[in-house]
Amino acid sequence: MSTTDVQGSRGPIAPIRGLDRDRPASLGDPRAPQRHSGMPNFEKYTWLFMRFSGAVLIFLVLGHLFVMLMWQNGVYRIDFNYVAERWHSPFWQIWDLVLLWLAELHGGNGLRTIIGDYTRSSRSRFWLMTLLAVSIIFTLALGSYVLLSFDANIS
Repeated sequence: MSTTDVQGSRGPIAPIRGLDRDRPASLGDPRAPQRHSGMPNFEKYTWLFMRFSGAVLIFLVLGHLFVMLMWQNGVYRIDFNYVAERWHSPFWQIWDLVLLWLAELHGGNGLRTIIGDYTRSSRSRFWLMTLLAVSIIFTLALGSYVLLSFDANIS
């Protein structure tokens, strides 16, 4: 070894890695997302949304679980008639609708962040984001339609 390869008493200098494309992005070494033009402070607002929606979701989910699993007879009373009675009330419709929308947008934003951090090419990022947006829109539209147009008088 030459004297340029040794750092005093700490041993040899660590080798320099190649470009980011020479090694895959892993959980221990994510790539920083690219800066895109668009809404300024978008990531800050999504970060704030994740915190606030997470706090509201804890309240909504725990309330939902308490009512469905522990109230009165618990799971033994849940059937079509119970759901029809529950969704007849605007309070429970709004509760379940807010739970659906917040959970779907919270999870979709988390997946958007993961896709942005761990996809390597812009083509795969585009298609994964497109698939995510389509699935979010489909789930929200179908869930909202069922919640808001539910009719217990099926003939």
